[in-house]
Amino acid sequence: MDADKEINEKIMKVTMVIQENYPELSKYLNEMPVTIPVDNNPEVNVQVLTKYYETLLTLFRNYVAEHQLQNANRGNQNHHL
Repeated sequence: MDADKEINEKIMKVTMVIQENYPELSKYLNEMPVTIPVDNNPEVNVQVLTKYYETLLTLFRNYVAEHQLQNANRGNQNHHL
């Protein structure tokens, strides 16, 4: 499979999961530094796409972990020892 196509498919999958399950997180996608090019004609290649994918995945994982931690803390507050 072509590397560009493969990384684009991965980006699409993560983006769709965010939009479907965590829509409140999708507002940050456009604010990611990787998506704001500095050059007038930025080059899009496998390295740039990979960096974007890794940044997107990190944002998603951190958000989900924080979300789960908050839910666990709420559950613990309801159950006193």
